[in-house]
Amino acid sequence: MTIIDVLYDHASKNPDATAVVFENSEWSYSELYKHSKKVASYLLEKGYKKGDIIGQFMLNSDIFLAVYYGAQLAGLTIMPVNTKLAPPEIDYIFNHSEAKALFYDEKLSNIIDRTSYIFQEKINTTEIKEILEGETTLNRTIDLDENDTAVVMYTSGTTGKPKGVMLSHKNLYSTAEIWSESMRMTENDRMYICTPLFHCAGSHVFAVPMMYKGGAVVVEEAFSPDRTLRKLVETKSTIFFGVPAMYAILLNKPEIKNYDFSNLRLFCYGAAPMPYELVKRLKDTFPQVKVQNLYGQTENTPAATSLVDEFALNKIGSVGKPLSNTEVQLVDAEGVQVPLGEVGEICVKGPQVMKGYLRNPEETARTIQNGWLLTGDLGRFDEEGFLYIVDRKKDMIIRGGENIYPIEIEEVLYQIPQLLESAVVGVPHEVYGEVPKAYVVLKEGESITGEEILTYCASQLAKYKVPYEVEFLEQLPRNASGKVLKHTLRSEVKMN
Repeated sequence: MTIIDVLYDHASKNPDATAVVFENSEWSYSELYKHSKKVASYLLEKGYKKGDIIGQFMLNSDIFLAVYYGAQLAGLTIMPVNTKLAPPEIDYIFNHSEAKALFYDEKLSNIIDRTSYIFQEKINTTEIKEILEGETTLNRTIDLDENDTAVVMYTSGTTGKPKGVMLSHKNLYSTAEIWSESMRMTENDRMYICTPLFHCAGSHVFAVPMMYKGGAVVVEEAFSPDRTLRKLVETKSTIFFGVPAMYAILLNKPEIKNYDFSNLRLFCYGAAPMPYELVKRLKDTFPQVKVQNLYGQTENTPAATSLVDEFALNKIGSVGKPLSNTEVQLVDAEGVQVPLGEVGEICVKGPQVMKGYLRNPEETARTIQNGWLLTGDLGRFDEEGFLYIVDRKKDMIIRGGENIYPIEIEEVLYQIPQLLESAVVGVPHEVYGEVPKAYVVLKEGESITGEEILTYCASQLAKYKVPYEVEFLEQLPRNASGKVLKHTLRSEVKMN
């Protein structure tokens, strides 16, 4: 079975059930399947073949889902790309993936126009709508193998270059089963999604599992506190996902007490730790709504562990227990399982673990060993089997749910001729949790302002990756072997 089979089944057995709500439009399952078939038909008529990668640079919408399912229905591989990236970052992904075609949102034309990669064709949203209004020649005879690559999602790597995570049809179907079970989704649920569908969470933790169960996906283009509060009520949504920063913003809206949220049954959060005070405030404000923490990586589709409502407060800081059909173990540097209570690298095994990294067999072999995915996160189990993350992948920064690897920013800083060296660390922020801060050392006799440095970074990096501030040092702290001591920089921030 694939998620395409599931979509077909819903369209056949419950054709009038609501599948997608976007703005003032509602698509039933039969309409979503029909639109997806038209996208598939278009791609096949154009001559694209199995193994071809189709890029998708789109904001959240119902059309996003038609393209996402349509490419897979045609037996092709869909590649949603982060719309917040800068043109040089996007070009790297296009070039590395060798994508054949691109579906893109006209609202993002100013970004796409600044990329240099040559596609066989680029299809904007106006043209996509014309495809959806046309006829389809596709009969449902496309042979999909569960091990075929359905989706490629690029994730930032500690080497500074993004890696293309190859997810099979089996990965997607398995994750849909796992998360729909964990969140106890039913066909009566309405999932409100305002986080990006190009992210693995928005698509594979929420949209796909919700459609697996035949419920409705309520899609918003982006998070907006006032609109989100209003739409949660108007759409009678039952499940909401947000990163902790979003919950903090919503809870600080005085008018929140004026809304009737009786339809809501579950708040999900992930991507960053949720402080005890924020969880308690959430539960006190919405006593009828359960709270659930979710943990995973793009490489496991993402599904690893979850902390359910029963333990939301007395196991604060934990990411819970392994999900169904999932094994989690902690190992030392030699790959040996560590004793209970000790810290080790978190490793995940299950049907949701990726096929590997696109055109990167060395990194694939390093990351997947004997079926186990080495996450790079360090954690410990308590005596009751609850997992706690004690350190994140290397020095990764999580800004409002967005992963930022410092080396990505440092490589841009090293392009500035006046700078001798730099180091980037995460510093606390009251809304985003943490933001990147750059420490820089000037070359002798050179001068440049912090504002000029930030302006250059803004031309090369996604907005959320641009350092929040720049501090000039005479030298960076280093150990005896010359390695920069980032923990020293972080501790100085906390002391100040």
